[in-house]
Parts: sequence; structure tokens; C-alpha cells
Amino acid sequence: MSENKRKIEVPVMADVFAKGQKPEYLLWVGSAGAFDDRYKKVTRAFVKILEHLKISYAVLGVEESSSGDIARRAGNEMLFQMQAMMNIEILNGYEVKKIITCDPHAFNTLKNEYTDYDGNYEIIHHTQFLRQLITEGKLKIESGIFKDKTLTYHDPCYLGRGNNEYDAPRDVLNAIPSKKVEMKRNKSNALCCGAGGGQMFKEAEKGDKEVFIERIEEALATNAEVVVTACPYCMVMMTDGLKYKNKEEEIKNYDIAELIEQTLDL
Repeated sequence: MSENKRKIEVPVMADVFAKGQKPEYLLWVGSAGAFDDRYKKVTRAFVKILEHLKISYAVLGVEESSSGDIARRAGNEMLFQMQAMMNIEILNGYEVKKIITCDPHAFNTLKNEYTDYDGNYEIIHHTQFLRQLITEGKLKIESGIFKDKTLTYHDPCYLGRGNNEYDAPRDVLNAIPSKKVEMKRNKSNALCCGAGGGQMFKEAEKGDKEVFIERIEEALATNAEVVVTACPYCMVMMTDGLKYKNKEEEIKNYDIAELIEQTLDL
């Protein structure tokens, strides 16, 4: 078995807590990170970074349930509240203080909506955490694997406009030797990928063009070889867009965690 295919033993909170230990961080995997085949690779990439840097963390495992974000966006407030209160009871039972997640939707819900139900935690998006590690000198990127590549970054709505976080992802990207180019619409003016607010789970409404097609056309206009995302929903839509345009072979869609994983050759 090659080093890149080695099995990773992810610490589970129930097991760690039973030993009298309290990890510094809880990694909130999220529904996409647990079940979507493409985004599982992002979860694995981020976990490999945590393991490489010997970060104290654990996951809830089978005790983690949906954050309830989609239920609330789709109008099922009762289901959202049930999910929120159930998750908060588990998190508080483990005395969780800091939560890292790769999903801006979970990030937004845990940070801004769980507080109404006595769920008070420090919520960190994985791009913020990676920037912190780079700033502290714990994460050093010396590989030139992307030095001849042009990268363009798509802002997730729930990270950008929802929580005013535009700098962390770009700071991480700027630490990776490569050329960066912005899409025509970016930061607070960025175009949604078309999946948020529960839209990914419903049929398209009448119109001339799908939102994700419009967005991938903006990405292609930059002539970038890599479309970078930091959200599972955005990844689905950007990947679908590349397939629709028959560009999936020549242009890649990577999450920021996957870029870091590749530069570290983990």
C-alpha cells in the first residue's frame, strides 16, 4: 500500500471522551463531507492535514446529524429546531468549545443560528483555520506543484456575503506559489453557484440559463486551469458546469484543502 493510500484512524469524540481526554477542536464533517463521494475526498484531504500537523481534534461520527440548514432554508422550521436542539445537546455533553467545518452552510448555521438554542461555540471555517496555521508558521508551503498554474476562486455565498469572509481563502491561496486571477464578479459581488438555500434539491425554475452555467462561464473566461472552491455545494455546481462545457479533463475543480494536501504531498 502506498503512503498516499494509507488508512487514517480518525478519532471519535465518544472514544476520546471516555478516556478522559478533551480534543481542542471538533471537526464537523457535515452531510456532504460524510456522504457525497466527491466531497469525501475533501474531508480526507483536510483530515490528512490535521494529522500531519498533529492537531488535537475529533469527530462525532455516527452521533453527528444534519445541522438543519437545508430544512430551515426550505421552510421546515420544526425540523430545523429538532436537529439544532439534538445536536446542541450532544455538543454540550462533550463540552465542545471550538468547531471546525469545511461547509460554509454548517458554519453559518452553527455560528449564527445555534446561539438561539444555547449552542455557543467558536466556529471556524477550514480556510480560516488553514490561514491561522500559515500565519503561525505551523503550515509551510514550499512546493511549486502549482507554480505554472492559474487559479481562480469562487466565493461561497454563506462564507462571503453571509459571514463577510473573503480574505481567509485568498490568503491561503496567496501562500501557494501560483498565478491567481479573479472572476469578473467576486467577493461581495460574486455570483451564487445556484445551489444554496435548498436550491440544489429542487427542480430549476423557468429561465434562459441555469445559474451554475452562468458562473462557470465566468470562471472559464479567466482562462484558469483550476477553479477553486471552499464549499461542498459550490463544488457540485462548478464540477457540473465543467462537465456541461466538456472541460472537466483540462480544467480541475479543487477545494482549498485539496490544494494544500497536494502541496504537502500527503
